[in-house]
Amino acid sequence: MTIIDISPDKDGGVMKEIIKEGIGDETPSNGSKVTVHYTGTLLDGTKFDSSRDRNEPFQFKLKRGAVIKAWNIGVATMKKGEIALLTCAPEYAYGKNGSPPKIPPNATLKFEIEMIDWKAEDLSPEKNGSIERYPIVQGKDFSFPEKGGLVDVHLTGMYNGKVFEDRDVKFPLEEGEEYDVIEGVEKALEKFKRGEKSKLKIKSQYAFKDTGKPEFGIPPNATQTQKMLLSKKERLEQAKICKERAATYIKANKYSLAIKMYKKVYSYLLRYSCEMDNKDTIKTENDVFTSDEDALALSVHLNLALCYLKTNQNVSAKNACNDALQLSPQNEKALFRRGQAYLALASPEIAIKDFQEVLKIQPKNTAAVKQIEVCNNLIKKQLSKEKRLYANMFDKFAQEDKQKEEEKLQDQPDVMCGALGEWGQEERPGGRDATAFEKENPNILMLNANGTDEFQNM
Repeated sequence: MTIIDISPDKDGGVMKEIIKEGIGDETPSNGSKVTVHYTGTLLDGTKFDSSRDRNEPFQFKLKRGAVIKAWNIGVATMKKGEIALLTCAPEYAYGKNGSPPKIPPNATLKFEIEMIDWKAEDLSPEKNGSIERYPIVQGKDFSFPEKGGLVDVHLTGMYNGKVFEDRDVKFPLEEGEEYDVIEGVEKALEKFKRGEKSKLKIKSQYAFKDTGKPEFGIPPNATQTQKMLLSKKERLEQAKICKERAATYIKANKYSLAIKMYKKVYSYLLRYSCEMDNKDTIKTENDVFTSDEDALALSVHLNLALCYLKTNQNVSAKNACNDALQLSPQNEKALFRRGQAYLALASPEIAIKDFQEVLKIQPKNTAAVKQIEVCNNLIKKQLSKEKRLYANMFDKFAQEDKQKEEEKLQDQPDVMCGALGEWGQEERPGGRDATAFEKENPNILMLNANGTDEFQNM
């Protein structure tokens, strides 16, 4: 059999000899879960490991860091049923350190590998195999399209070997339904790189479900195949496209959708700016963009504030205005909309300051004049309400004090009632009976001792 160099740099690092041809044309793709048997030996024939001796096939995910570099390269070229011998240089195996005690430093290794089977990379959210990817051409970078971003793809749809669609289509990710793009394609595109070409196997759950597609001859619950080539736009261009879509949603009074689009615009701006600066971290809102990016970011914040006001999300509206004012401290719209947010948050005494700042910038802004009048009226109403509240409060306290005083007086004895002032038998000198005068005048006590009408000398 012919021995070929399959190392990427053609440096002889991984040499492959096919011992038994495989079946078909398909090979496993990155992320596929492969099942193999293997036997590893040193150059002198010493065996250091074998899955056959354990009678247990070995499984791993291709190009996910689970095996040595030579395996990721060699196994990716193998078809089902194929048996191949890989000769692996140290830099593609265990390097200068080796893997003691069985593999010495700087060892060249030989692996006889049998490809038993593999499962394609599973892109389905549930990891149930409903969306499988088989790469044909690898992508050019490590960035992926984002939800809401515009993607430019060529789709070839097949069922039972027959092509039912073959077209170019551009659409915003997450809006594929509007362009007759099935859900499984959209889910897969989230993991596509620029320039990638892959085959997808999509089950009915993410395709035409239990209704099928009669016009394409696709029955209910059918699995279909899609081949796709993705070309990804620059982030700044994506940001501008999303901004235009957001503006369309505002005109249609679809403010929630507009908010989503504007958030994506700003996300693109942050990431784009990060890429331009070759930074590993995404910029924060306090970082400085270029002038063009500044203008776009400012527009995003202002329009987000508008959408938040329309949907009564007043705290978010205030925050969006604050972000805009960081970019443009004397921005008339930002100040005006922040004032509106404060008004909606029942803070006219704060809102009026923003409207007054607007007038400093543009004295002829009649809308700000009207809003100041509204603020003053609200402030007056609040003061009047507070006065009434305090007045009622003091009246209530005074009434309570008066009631407590009356209750206190009621608890004291009445000196003008009862036995007091009405002389009893025991109070007369000698305990005598009341005289006729005393009986007619019960509140008067005669002081003479003998009870006559005569008074004693004092």
